[in-house]
Amino acid sequence: MANRTDPLALNIHGTNPQNLVEMILCAKIYQNAYWKEQCFGLTAEKLVDKAMELDHLGGTYGANGRPTPFMCLVLKMLQIQPDKEIVAQFIKNDDYKYVRALGAFYLRITGTVADVYQYLEPLYNDYRKLRMKLNDGRFSLTYVDEFIDELLRKDYSCDIALPRVKKRWMLEATGVLEPRRSVLEDDYEEEEEEEEKDEKGGEPTDTDDRHKDYHRCRSPIRERDRDREKDRNRDRDRNRDRDMDTDYDRGRERDRDRDRDRYREREREGRGARERERERRERDRDGWRHRSQSRSRDHRDRDRWVRGTPSPQREEQKEKKKEKKDEKIDGTDYPDPEIAEANRIRASLGLKPLRV
Repeated sequence: MANRTDPLALNIHGTNPQNLVEMILCAKIYQNAYWKEQCFGLTAEKLVDKAMELDHLGGTYGANGRPTPFMCLVLKMLQIQPDKEIVAQFIKNDDYKYVRALGAFYLRITGTVADVYQYLEPLYNDYRKLRMKLNDGRFSLTYVDEFIDELLRKDYSCDIALPRVKKRWMLEATGVLEPRRSVLEDDYEEEEEEEEKDEKGGEPTDTDDRHKDYHRCRSPIRERDRDREKDRNRDRDRNRDRDMDTDYDRGRERDRDRDRDRYREREREGRGARERERERRERDRDGWRHRSQSRSRDHRDRDRWVRGTPSPQREEQKEKKKEKKDEKIDGTDYPDPEIAEANRIRASLGLKPLRV
């Protein structure tokens, strides 16, 4: 209910007034905290108070495209559709420049071609400063007449596509508008009259001198251009200082990253050297263990071979011991001849000797 258009509101350019704002931007405005807290239940009378609190212009800003309070109030005006007289009072308000800018923007979206030129062209004489919020969240300096010129000449402003308007010369040719008359034409005519008086030889008065000095040296256009040039130079210096600080911080961050990478590389190299040293020690230890095992195996084999090789003397001793043992086992060498004879007979028969 809070986001619907007033049932009594009329269609503008053949569509719902809120459709003049892109659907994505409308959805972002509906989810904005300023819209929910400050724009709920606003009427045309209360809208003036909110407009007087504005301190900058702009469409959306930030990575998520957050809408500005100015854009929220524009959508609220499209929703409630205030009377044309109220919008005209917004534009004619000389005390609050952002109220004037809000009324001019709304009239540019909803007004007819004749009303746009009739109400907005006189604002070319307003040289007050305005703060414009950019898409990156920073502020830039502009002026009321520059903002009006953007509304009349461009097709896109504050992230909203503006309705197309015909060129002024076409409207003058069809008789819809009268030829434009500049406010400074009266001053030029007075200056020309004073120059004609000087050419005729008339003595200039103090008033003429003051007027001449004013128009020649301190004209409003020159003062305006001079002030704007000063403001642009000041903004340029401020931006240059900000860029220098940003470059300095970026350089420090780059040096810090380079030192960190160098330290990590050195640490990685030291870790690799320690790993290689550890592997070399392990290989040396394994090689020494392998050589020790091979040497021990060789000793064992040699001892086994030495022990296993028969010598002639040992063979003779073994045979003698075996013979003696066999003789002792046969019992034929027993001292008693009868027993020895019986053992020989038993041995021939394959029997065991007698045991005495």
